[in-house]
Order: sequence, then C-alpha cells, then structure tokens
Amino acid sequence: MKKIAGFLILLFTFNSCDDGNLTQENIDFEAFTTQSCTNNDIIYKINDKEALLIEIPSTNFVNDPTSDNSPRTLTISPTSNRVVYRFYNGTIGSDNICETIQPATPIVVDQWSATSGTIEITTTAIKSTNTTDNSTKITGYNHFINLKDVTFSIKNGQQTFRTLPFGDYTTTTTSLPFNFEKILTKCSNSNVIYDFKSFEAILLDIDPTLIVNEATPANTPRTGLIGTTTNKLTYRYFSGLLSSAYFCNATTPTTPALSEEWNGVAGVTNTSGIIEVTTTTNGPNSFKHTITLRKVSLKKGNSSFTLGDNYILGELFTTN
Repeated sequence: MKKIAGFLILLFTFNSCDDGNLTQENIDFEAFTTQSCTNNDIIYKINDKEALLIEIPSTNFVNDPTSDNSPRTLTISPTSNRVVYRFYNGTIGSDNICETIQPATPIVVDQWSATSGTIEITTTAIKSTNTTDNSTKITGYNHFINLKDVTFSIKNGQQTFRTLPFGDYTTTTTSLPFNFEKILTKCSNSNVIYDFKSFEAILLDIDPTLIVNEATPANTPRTGLIGTTTNKLTYRYFSGLLSSAYFCNATTPTTPALSEEWNGVAGVTNTSGIIEVTTTTNGPNSFKHTITLRKVSLKKGNSSFTLGDNYILGELFTTN
C-alpha cells in the first residue's frame, strides 16, 4: 500500500511540472476589429486587457487580389515583421499602442514576442454592384491575415501555434470617377478614339470597319469584340490634369504622370466584351456613331470590375 501511495505522489509531482510548453493559451482575436496606427506600421487588435500587435511595412498590403492558395508571405523574426501578444493590468485603448509617450496606466504585465513563423496575407477586392445595370465598383480591399507555425517566447519556455488567425484588415482605394462627357474624338493618324475629363481618359483602338459613314438598319448595329490589339480598350487615371495635347502622339507623353491603367478583358462572342456601333445621319454628309459597350470588364493585375450590361462610351461625329 505504501508503494502505491508513493507512486501516486511521484506521478502527481511529474504532472505538476510546467516547462512552459504544457499549457496551451487560447488566443482568439479574429472577431475583433483591426485597427492601425497613423504614425508607424503597427496594426493591432484589442480584447479588453489584451492586445495582439503586428508590425510590418504597410507596402505589404497590396491593393490587388492574391491568386488562389497563394497568399503573400513574410517571415516573422524578433527584429522585423514582429508579432507581439501583450497582457495589461487594465482595459486598454489605441493610445496604449500607438502613442510615443504612452499613458502611465494600464501597464504591461506580460508580453509574448514571436521568434519565428510566417505571416500569410490573402487579399480580395471589395465590390459594390449597381443592380440597375449590373455594373460593379471596387470600393476597397480586404486582407485576411493568418499567422502560421508561429512560436512565442514566454516565461520559462515557448508557445507554438500551428495556425493563429489574426483576421481581416481593410484598405481603401482610389475611386475611379468615369465622369466623361461622352463626346468622342478620333486621332487622325490612327484608329484610336478617346474621351477625357480632368484626371481620367478612356481610349478605344477601334476596328475601322465599325466606323462607316452609312446609317445602320434599325436594331442592327455593327458589332465587334474587345481585343488585345484591335478594339483594345484602355482606361487611364492620372496624377495631373489632362489636355487634348496628350493624345495622338507617336510617343506617349510622360506628363501628367499615369497613376493607374486598366485594360479591357477580351470579349466572348454573344456573351461579353461586345462593342456595338449604331450610325445615324446628322445632316448632309454628316454622321453620328453611338458606341455602346455591352458586358465589358476592365482589369488591372488580378483586379477587375464591370461597366455593366450597357455602357455608352459616347458619340463620334464624322463627315464624308
């Protein structure tokens, strides 16, 4: 009986030892809102008296969707791409994270610093849809952040998580106005037609067979498909104001500087990317060509949006 009692005491002693790896802390910040500091590259989440912080350059949040199963990755270390889990002795706010001179209270009572692991960022576009014409707009980008195989240095040891979801972080994007006058101009030295206003321009290198000085029959427009050379559609957004002098040059001017360029997605017969040209007479030897884009999408990198079921590119006037 004494032997059994001694064995039980020894077993209890072994099971009571803590080498820093036996107790698994449950870290769950995914449901909390991600916040960011304006004076540094820290993003963070707060849960009452706890905070989970990530310090990485903001340039890693690229406004372009990642490919399937191919997140952007960064290697965690104690000096770069830092991940820190903090415990405070009271409820905390943003000033406890971002301020250079932080409040005296609450104070940090414990801190886990990640020594290794990987930060995975999966990016998707946030879109709004106009239900009237089925056009879409990109209003921002969502970056889902996951910590993989992350190891924290803690008191008396370390704590490792195979996967630790940080959650979503949203970035904004430039709102493309598409505020054109819808009056088109054709370059005399090419087949490019264009429209511009303020900081934006839209160009179509159109198949010349679509612009004929002859009225089209009722409900029978000339049609073509968006392509990569013929019928190439391009939208450009600039950092400065445009003028007509920008267009129709043999060499594209360097000013104003180009901020964004979106290209039309190649069309599919009877399905998408369709160009329709309706021609009517506009007086003696004068013609008006109304160009409509049906189910046309524009793409930049992995980002895309649609112009809707029927987008009026504009009117081109020609004479014999």
